[in-house]
Amino acid sequence: MRVLTSLPEAAREAFRARVSGDPTGAPEWVRDIARVGTGPGWFEPDGVVWRVHGDLSTLVGGVAALLGQAAHPLALAGVQRHSAYREDPWKRLAGTARWLVVSTFGSEELAERESARVRGMHETVRGRVRGRPYSASDPGLLRWVHLAFTDAFLAAQQAVGRDLSPRYGRGRPDVYVREWARSARELGTTDLPESAAELAEALAAYRPQLAPVPDSMRAFVTAPPGLSPLERVFYRGLAGAAAQLVSPALAGCAGVPGRGRGGAAQVAVARAQLRGLRLALGDHSPSEEAARWRLGLGPAPGWARETAA
Repeated sequence: MRVLTSLPEAAREAFRARVSGDPTGAPEWVRDIARVGTGPGWFEPDGVVWRVHGDLSTLVGGVAALLGQAAHPLALAGVQRHSAYREDPWKRLAGTARWLVVSTFGSEELAERESARVRGMHETVRGRVRGRPYSASDPGLLRWVHLAFTDAFLAAQQAVGRDLSPRYGRGRPDVYVREWARSARELGTTDLPESAAELAEALAAYRPQLAPVPDSMRAFVTAPPGLSPLERVFYRGLAGAAAQLVSPALAGCAGVPGRGRGGAAQVAVARAQLRGLRLALGDHSPSEEAARWRLGLGPAPGWARETAA
């Protein structure tokens, strides 16, 4: 493990650049988490939402979410026709990460500003596919994206993340589902589940609207372009676990095994990978570090100290 703790800074910077678009892990929108507003945001500091989204298991949850969300033809059309995910998948990843971490760790003022930004982007995403209209602002489609996201991130945290049960108890999945629903309501959807059981039922109800994910899309999500040989090996481990964690209601259309179909070995590999990465990167992400500083719960991040010097 000592080798991991001395991981070259160049490697850490490369990882941070992948997920945030900035080698420091702190682009302007992360720094705004520290600078905009003074109090808590939508979610309790060190609460369940903070712990789920502050965990590196989100790397696996993000892949599982994409696999599941793509099973809805209208959601898939929105991605394929209105984003540069094929030309620059990592830029799109950074954009999704921005909404996630700002909503989670930002002050109320910043979270509301970020939601307004995303709603504005959604207004431009509309069209027709096979005679059916779609709009990213449609409450039903927003609900679908939220449900698939919530299910995937919760499943990933439970499977490959830190054990939260000693601190938050067995009811933490229900707390996460109920509290994270606020982010979706702020984007314009309603009728959201408030427990893990309700979440499973809500996802299953979408089955008649789903269709098989194209092989090309599944291959793209599980093996995106532009990775170095080392990154490719690491990503393969994460994607292997993600394929085992997609909701059983979506797995058939996603073309992956999904939960409850074995896959213990793949999950164990990803868990070990993330444990090593956590040792290399530290306990808190740059986003959480920024939030903790804003709230007086932690020291100034490195970028803030450099700015003040």
